[in-house]
Amino acid sequence: MTAIALPGLVDPHDLAADRQFSMNLARGLEVLRAFTPTHPLLGNREIADRTGLPKPTVSRLTYTLTLLGYLTRDGALQKYRLGSGVLSLSHPLLATMHVRQAARPLMEELARKTGCTVNLGMRDRASVVYLDTVRADRGNRHLPDIGSTRPLLATSIGRALILACAEEERTAILNYLKVHDAPLYETHRPAWEADRKQFAAHGFCHSRGDWTKDVHAVAVPVRVPAREQPVAMNCTLSSYRMPKDRLVHEIVPLLMDTVHQLEAAQGLR
Repeated sequence: MTAIALPGLVDPHDLAADRQFSMNLARGLEVLRAFTPTHPLLGNREIADRTGLPKPTVSRLTYTLTLLGYLTRDGALQKYRLGSGVLSLSHPLLATMHVRQAARPLMEELARKTGCTVNLGMRDRASVVYLDTVRADRGNRHLPDIGSTRPLLATSIGRALILACAEEERTAILNYLKVHDAPLYETHRPAWEADRKQFAAHGFCHSRGDWTKDVHAVAVPVRVPAREQPVAMNCTLSSYRMPKDRLVHEIVPLLMDTVHQLEAAQGLR
């Protein structure tokens, strides 16, 4: 299996000769992806710099996306922000993900038992995107939100998602990560190698502040019905609230039990 066979592992410029591939649509989506929580307001020049697209192309795309409701324009600043149309697109996905609906009460119970923040996530390109979160750990200053993302290889939940894949898919994802952000890959390669061995032996992944220094986490992949996208669940806890090895000895068994219950609820056990 090649990298192109996996959703999101595509460079549009590599598909310029593919007559089935709509380059205009791909460019429009790249414009939407240019906006982030830290850069919510962008002008055409900034979008061009972030996407690598020519400024005249960006101007046409932002004009079109604004007319369709996917962007809104701030006339005074001559800049754009995401519009309500983007939010409307995500709701049908969230509302019809049965694993998400079944997971919610189990995540709430796990959070109450452990005091952790419990999250459910799936892969989006080189990142984990959170589908749901239960925020029991009020001391965690890095509370996630639904739709927020984290680097795939830098987090226990991301590594769990990779390890849940078949060998061919796993190789394709890792190859993409090497090309997508080589410095980030090299930084977190030791954690990946350690988790690969730990997952084979014990079935979970462990982040010791790999992505955010004072937040530790454990994660387990969740089996889902055929043709559904893989998901994983994690528990995160601020390091100052965590006695030595508490995550591994106390919380991992509870996390695994929760995941088993979730799989049973989907008829997979």
